[in-house]
Amino acid sequence: MFTGIVTDLGEVIGLEQQGDLKARIATAYPVAGIAIGASIACDGCCLTVIAKGADPRGWFDVQISAESVAKTNIAGWSVGKRLNLERALKVGDELGGHIVSGHVDGVAEIVGMRDEGDSTRFTFRAPTALAGFIAPKGSVALNGTSLTVNEVNGAEFGVNIIPHTKSVTNWGQAQVGDLVNIEIDTLARYVARLREWGGA
Repeated sequence: MFTGIVTDLGEVIGLEQQGDLKARIATAYPVAGIAIGASIACDGCCLTVIAKGADPRGWFDVQISAESVAKTNIAGWSVGKRLNLERALKVGDELGGHIVSGHVDGVAEIVGMRDEGDSTRFTFRAPTALAGFIAPKGSVALNGTSLTVNEVNGAEFGVNIIPHTKSVTNWGQAQVGDLVNIEIDTLARYVARLREWGGA
């Protein structure tokens, strides 16, 4: 489990197709403290560490299934891409965002960006199947970042991203047309399921 609070801005430094896709990701995390088999959210995708090293800088390898590549923006990763990273939540850690599983539900597109004061208002278009789970003032995880929804208009919704968030994540490099990983709020998922079964 994660919180959607990004704690490192990693970089893809290697990609290799070996049946599954293998990615090597540079990180500022002390690699001595990363266990083989640990889960790290990479742009919101919960991925398992299969190798690590520190030459010439800290890095870890992850193996990515074809299913994950097909359902996320990983197909568009290239060497040099910056990734939002978050280590798995530990019992007793501060829950600064919202509960995030790292299981991406789909891909949204950035369809608008405009400055509002010092912040940037982003408009996203969600897949139709996910649009009903997104509500004003609700939470959503985008590229692994816990964000608050400002408004919803059909399949489109907006969020504000403050300068601090842009400086410590890959949102500072985002552009209209980019595809981003979206994970809907777990609470919204279960409320919708209850309604489907007549429980609410």
